[in-house]
Amino acid sequence: MSIAQRERQALVVAMSAAGPEAPTLCGTWTVRDLAAHLVVRERRPDAAPGILLKPFAGYLDSVQDKTARKPFDELLELVRTGPPWWSPLKPVDAMANLSEMFVHHEDVRRAAPDWAPRELSDADEAKLWSLVRRMAKMSYRKSPVALVLQTPDGRRVVAKDSSGAEVTLTGKPSELLLHAFGRDEVRLETGGPAEAVRSVLELDRSV
Repeated sequence: MSIAQRERQALVVAMSAAGPEAPTLCGTWTVRDLAAHLVVRERRPDAAPGILLKPFAGYLDSVQDKTARKPFDELLELVRTGPPWWSPLKPVDAMANLSEMFVHHEDVRRAAPDWAPRELSDADEAKLWSLVRRMAKMSYRKSPVALVLQTPDGRRVVAKDSSGAEVTLTGKPSELLLHAFGRDEVRLETGGPAEAVRSVLELDRSV
């Protein structure tokens, strides 16, 4: 079973435990809203482009709102079973859904006030590090200062190359990935001038 598949199953368990009206880290979305988003992304190719393309966002919202009115247990079952055989995501599930399932699993977990980081295997952290490396420059493209992401064991990737002040963010790949996806509920250590660090932490990191 791939990490994406394991995270999917764990996400469904977390959603069920939290309940449909529980908050998430996805803005104003509840767990029900997040489940509807995942279902539409994988099962409504006519509406999914609205996730990235603003001209289609209105149609996406209407489809997602209708989907969210399904019984909660039905939504969770649709998330659990993943993309159907005809979905464009089905052949690339292990790759395309790795970040999606991991990040949204944490969106549910870390919306709770008593959250704590999970202990992931070295192999899983290595997979997540590969995602950090691929998306670092895109996520931090708006950084006004030089930025390096690094792990406690010394792996590094330059997220923004610039003259002047340099900031470092140090943490496990899982924590760095969540920060790169715009989440602030992370455990990271920062290095660099205070004002430069502040500018990175307040950065719009939307992809």
